[in-house]
Order: sequence, then structure tokens, then C-alpha cells
Amino acid sequence: MSNKQQLDWPEPIVRVQSLSETCIGSIPDRYIKPSNDRPAIDSSFGDANIPIIDLGGLYSGDPDARASICSKISEACKEWGFFQITNHGVSPDLMDKARETWRQFFHLPLDVKQQYANSPKTYEGYGSRLGIEKGAILDWSDYYYLHYLPLSLKDYNKWPALPPSCREVFDEYGRELVKLCGRLMKVLSRNLELEEEVLQKCFGGENIGACLRVNFYPKCPRPELTLGLSSHSDPGGMTMLLPDDQVPGLQVRKCDKWITVKPARHAFIVNIGDQIQVLSNAIYKSVEHRVIVNSDKERVSLAFFYNPKSDIPIEPIKELVTQERPALYPAMTFDEYRLFIRLRGPRGKSQVESLKSPR
Repeated sequence: MSNKQQLDWPEPIVRVQSLSETCIGSIPDRYIKPSNDRPAIDSSFGDANIPIIDLGGLYSGDPDARASICSKISEACKEWGFFQITNHGVSPDLMDKARETWRQFFHLPLDVKQQYANSPKTYEGYGSRLGIEKGAILDWSDYYYLHYLPLSLKDYNKWPALPPSCREVFDEYGRELVKLCGRLMKVLSRNLELEEEVLQKCFGGENIGACLRVNFYPKCPRPELTLGLSSHSDPGGMTMLLPDDQVPGLQVRKCDKWITVKPARHAFIVNIGDQIQVLSNAIYKSVEHRVIVNSDKERVSLAFFYNPKSDIPIEPIKELVTQERPALYPAMTFDEYRLFIRLRGPRGKSQVESLKSPR
């Protein structure tokens, strides 16, 4: 692949928000998914939802409360790969402010947003597609992607100057989420019967990576034909999603069925990424998920990715490798894995599974 191809998108970028405002009763063929990928509404799980875990007692003096919370998190990481957390310590006001500030950005004039248009080289900025495969079927969404850590990648020029509070709000939001992720990493380590700092050390200690992808899902006249985000597992370490708690859209695969997550008010949705699946030698699972769209309402969600330092080889932690359970994955840096995915676009769970060592 030439450098030219890596710097440019293979065809002109169309903003989905603009399509939403002009399409009446139909959508372009480029957004129509193959019939087996379309979002059939399956009611066989009824009121099923991912686990909701109250973290309120995690730092109380009650060891039984703490053990119960840790046990629920452990089960969720093994069985679901997803869970919601309440009483997590991040201010509800900050959560609302972060989401609504970004909603305001997406309602700015197109020429203002276009100043931040991204490229496939880093994805940082205002975007409307993933992957650089020419002629690919696209998702019904726009997004904004930016780096928070390491500081060497944090470039305020890539962050929107409007609305005026955007940079200040995200700085505070990022600080709070880095702290929250660090606390959860300790719980995940202990649940693997490791010292509480082991997972964090594998990520590079304080030298982790963190980034934000703000997803904007415009109204869609034919939501049954497309997806806001195709099925995938997250390539990074751990994802902290602030959903649109007024409009459900996230679906998680469980036992080959798609469950639509019902967001709890002021909860974060946490999910395990491919890097933690590798480090845990697949004790913890990264799970396929996707996003459906809505004909009546737009949606905004904020996905905060807590990732390993990009140049550290990630492989199963030695204490979790035994003769009965040999290492399932070869060592690969997050940079190498990200490039592998970036060239291919979203492909369900096939990315991490394709790395498995032959048994």
C-alpha cells in the first residue's frame, strides 16, 4: 500500500448528517447492509440487559460489600464482556455537560466542522468512515476522534474550538475517566488472582494511551437496512461508554443473539477490549457489539478508550499461562494491532481470533 493511499480516503467523504437531512424514505446503496447483517429486532431475550453494578460499596469499610461487587465484575468480564456501573464517582453534571457539548458541535455549520476533517493516517478529527477499502458498505454515523494521552499526542489544535467550552469540558472529563479506569484495572487484576498493579503495569504504568470517539448517529429513514456502527470488538484495552440515555442503540452479542442495552441513568457502560482479552489469555472476553439507528431521533455517545502504551508487546500474562491453558496469542504491540485493523475496517471478532496460536 502506498503512502498516498494511507494519507487519503479512497473516495470523496459524504457526511451522514447531511444525508439524513436530504434523504426522504430511502438511503443510498452504500449504507445498505447485506441481509444477514441487518438489525432484526429479536425479542427472545425479553427484558435481558447487561449487568448493572453499583460501585458504591467498593471503597467502603465493608469487606463483604467489596467482595460482592468484585465478584459481579468478575462474572460480567467472563460471561458478558460488558457491564454498566453506577455510583462510579464521576459527576452526573459533568457527564451531561460532556455529551451535550459534543451534541452542540455536531449541530454547528458544516463548514466549521469541515475544518477538523480527518484522514485515515490517524483518524483524529471529524470523520464519517472507518477502513480504507474502496467501495465498502458504510455505517450510518459521523464521529469525532481525538487523543487524550500520551501528552505527546494531545494536540489542542485537533480539538474543536467551538462550542467554546469543548476543550475545557473534555480535559476535565478525560481526567476523571483516567482515574476511574485505573480503579477498575485494579479490580480486574485482583479478580484474576494477580497483584492489583499487574494489568496496569502491562499497559505501561502511567504511560498509557487514552482517546475519545464521539459518535453521532443521525436520524435514518430506513433504520432496518443499515447500522450506525458495524459489528466489532474494541481493539484496545477497556472502553468507558457514555451512552445517550434517552435513545437506546447499542447491541451486544450474547449466545448468537443481539441484546439491545437499556442504559441506566448516569451510568457508564464498560466493556473489555481485545488487549485485555489477550493479557488475560481469554479469561476475560472482548465481545462483539454494534449500534442500530433510529428513524425519529438522533443519538450521541462518547466512547473513551483506555489503552496500553502503543509500543509495548502485549501477550498473555505469564501467571495465567499453564500447561493446561497455554498462551493463546503471540506478542503484538497495540500499534501493530491497530494498523492491522485500520486497513481492514470493522470485522466482528475475527480480528483478535485470527491471532490465536494454533493448538
